[in-house]
Amino acid sequence: MRLHLTPKQQILFDYLKKEMETKGAVPSLRMIAADLSISHAAVARLLKVLEQKEYIKRQERYSRTIHILDPLGGTQGFQRQIPILGSITAGLPVYAQQEWDGTVVVDSSIYNHPHLFALRIQGDSMKNAGILDRDLAICTPRQYAENSEIVVALIDQEEATVKRFFLHKDHIELKPENPDYPSQRYDFDQVLVQGRVVGIVRGPEGIL
Repeated sequence: MRLHLTPKQQILFDYLKKEMETKGAVPSLRMIAADLSISHAAVARLLKVLEQKEYIKRQERYSRTIHILDPLGGTQGFQRQIPILGSITAGLPVYAQQEWDGTVVVDSSIYNHPHLFALRIQGDSMKNAGILDRDLAICTPRQYAENSEIVVALIDQEEATVKRFFLHKDHIELKPENPDYPSQRYDFDQVLVQGRVVGIVRGPEGIL
């Protein structure tokens, strides 16, 4: 049986559960301190105690990836944070934190690839594949694609797009999933595959 929490520890634990349930993300130490009107040092101490008492589990000592443990010590919605990339460049996606446009929390039992990134979708060209405007596309980094896969592709090293990929004998076809948009044909040297879309995260009414 787990040790009981003091009132201050219970307040922080309840706060963490609420934030993860309503927002799907763990706030920074600064935000926790501000919301609970306590110091950063106090937040760090309380988090350490919650982990020692087996109410939470942190992926690393200073990680914002926090798992809420059930009374038997298992995880409730084992989660991880992945970076949202505002843009991508030639080669593999940039993982330097200064390039991030925030993070998104996903279920690590579903998204278990060691390296993942998310891109914010603009437009409705892939709506018939269930990918809507302002969705977050969860992607694995890849520099190749199989026919019919939905990929992140960089066109002429300038414009990133999410489309269905087809390799033809003399060109590459990037096909939308919306009859209002035509397929686009490119020379081989115009397209650089950046990743494969493996899932979608959508906020309330499609807004994240």
